[in-house]
Amino acid sequence: MHRFYISPEHWQADSPLLAGSEAHHCRNVLRLEPGDKVVLFDGGGRELTAEITATDAAQIQLRKLHEAHTPPLRCRITLGQAIPKGKNMDLIVQKAVEIGAAEIAPIISDRTVVRLDEENAVAKLSKWQTAAIEAAKQCGQNWLPQVQAPQSLAQFFLQPRRFDLQLIGSLQSDAVHLKKILAEYCAEHGDRPASVLMLVGPEGDFTPAELSLARSHGCRPITLGPIVLRVETASIYCLSVLSYELLV
Repeated sequence: MHRFYISPEHWQADSPLLAGSEAHHCRNVLRLEPGDKVVLFDGGGRELTAEITATDAAQIQLRKLHEAHTPPLRCRITLGQAIPKGKNMDLIVQKAVEIGAAEIAPIISDRTVVRLDEENAVAKLSKWQTAAIEAAKQCGQNWLPQVQAPQSLAQFFLQPRRFDLQLIGSLQSDAVHLKKILAEYCAEHGDRPASVLMLVGPEGDFTPAELSLARSHGCRPITLGPIVLRVETASIYCLSVLSYELLV
């Protein structure tokens, strides 16, 4: 069945409606009609199976058939991603949703090629959030990651956050393998971390000053192996390993 997103503030479990772009997609693109069944989700774990009862130019009316709630994944993974050039950030957002990231924080690093003014930053954020919604619709993910506004690494660390474990991908010689860090964490705490920050740098890596800043806030540098990875590959690699180790 086709999946549609309804934001939490517009969620009405007993009398669901599709409006705006979702109604347009349902009616004009997919050409669904009364009697067809769809799945609705709010990005916070709630899901409805519903039947279309009526359509008009403004909205799609539905009847609830079944309601369910998907529990959150056992570990909340936040990806702090230095914004790469081109459309690679769109790809990273898409794959982050599919792999199970809970939050995506686009970082404007000193080596970020893309420079955003306030207007462009707002447009990019809207585009990335839309990409996240589309990915969630496609992969059946009922928990929609929040995409933060683009910010510098210093601004990111000014926010009141707490993570059980903080990591930063690094090309430096003292970077440690993730397997060792996780083993040390489990030995010290008796369990795997329930929240993790994963910072991934731009082309050429974070600057020494940025690495030093991340270290000062408790980030541990990890190696991604002997091969230097492209930015989008590094992000998918890190999230995949963390997902394998921590989400199940």
